[in-house]
Amino acid sequence: MQPSTARFGKFRIMLGNSADPIVYAAPCGFTSKSLTLTKDLTDVTLPDCDDPDAVAWVGRDASTLSASVSGEGVLASESVETWLDAWENVESVPVKIEIEFPAKTITWTGLMHVSSLNPSTEQGGRVTMSVEMQSDGELVRTVS
Repeated sequence: MQPSTARFGKFRIMLGNSADPIVYAAPCGFTSKSLTLTKDLTDVTLPDCDDPDAVAWVGRDASTLSASVSGEGVLASESVETWLDAWENVESVPVKIEIEFPAKTITWTGLMHVSSLNPSTEQGGRVTMSVEMQSDGELVRTVS
């Protein structure tokens, strides 16, 4: 049996507007994108009470969760102002991230800061841009 997978177009990174309810749209131009989910850990030494000279193991406790989004692609005129507005905003912006599989869709919603925009080009080429976003508080995961 082969695994059920999701194609590039079924992985959506969308920015929300200030409407009520929020309307989300995926800015045009990404040719690669990623979501990184991280957990910060605090280490604690766990001694062996029966043999104090034994090498101790390290225990770990979770202290924080965080998420980041990276993407790059062509700098599309249809979305450049959306990205610039989000980067210039002193407040974090609404974000929805979806991965749509054949039988279910996993969605994360929350707030993120656009932490970097990097437009670049080389002679003879088109202008590209890379984007970095960092979570601001909880991203809520749902499965439908």
